[in-house]
Amino acid sequence: MNIPVAESNTVHHPVVSRDRWLAERKKLLAREKELTCLHDRIARERRALPWVRVDKQYVFDTLEGPRTLAELFEGRRQLLVQHFMFAPGWEQGCKSCSFMADHNDGANLHLPQRDVTLLAVSRAPLADIERFRQRMGWKFTWASSHGSDFNHDFGVNFSQDEMSSGKVDYNYVMQPFPHEEAPGISVFYKDDAGDVFHTYSRYGRGVEAMMHAYALLDLTPKGRDEDGLGYGMEWVRHHDRYELAPAEAAPTAGSCCAEHA
Repeated sequence: MNIPVAESNTVHHPVVSRDRWLAERKKLLAREKELTCLHDRIARERRALPWVRVDKQYVFDTLEGPRTLAELFEGRRQLLVQHFMFAPGWEQGCKSCSFMADHNDGANLHLPQRDVTLLAVSRAPLADIERFRQRMGWKFTWASSHGSDFNHDFGVNFSQDEMSSGKVDYNYVMQPFPHEEAPGISVFYKDDAGDVFHTYSRYGRGVEAMMHAYALLDLTPKGRDEDGLGYGMEWVRHHDRYELAPAEAAPTAGSCCAEHA
């Protein structure tokens, strides 16, 4: 990966007085508050959606042995599943899904306090999942749905017949899709009787809800800085495959690089 030098990253932008900046900032603040109110309203509408009872029995492989969907809740009422793109035979999990998963352990310090269990599910065999999880240093629970219809039933795995037709049912619309695996997030609820209900799923850019780093990038002058890339997340790597950022890579006096320059 070629990293551009700092000079090529200079942002050319209008520079104004503090008073002018403050006036413009207040205009934007009004728009941001509108967005916050809209976000809250949509969240209420999301919670008001009807539910679907999950009658089909799904069994997952976990490090604690076989577990049903109801058992994945770990004693809580709400389950949030990251549909992680990692198919049987793959050497490693999807790098973009890994970008999502890098945020899971931090979230899991807090979500149980609100009656939520967060975990990942993939079709790869558990041994492959565990090898990759150890490599990435993640602690969150990651279950294998290998041999079950779970991923297909919840819209993130497509059969060969579906792929050969040229369009698959993804993100609630028939559309072309380049892979048999797709990213997504699904939410489930378990009642006092132990019955499980599917309450919500989102796909496509909707999975950015789990990408806190993107929310931070959106606050910066350069934003996501993805214009001109082949696709939006082309820059993303597995976190153990990044080269040093420019500031870190610059040699210092007395360093090995400086000595051999």
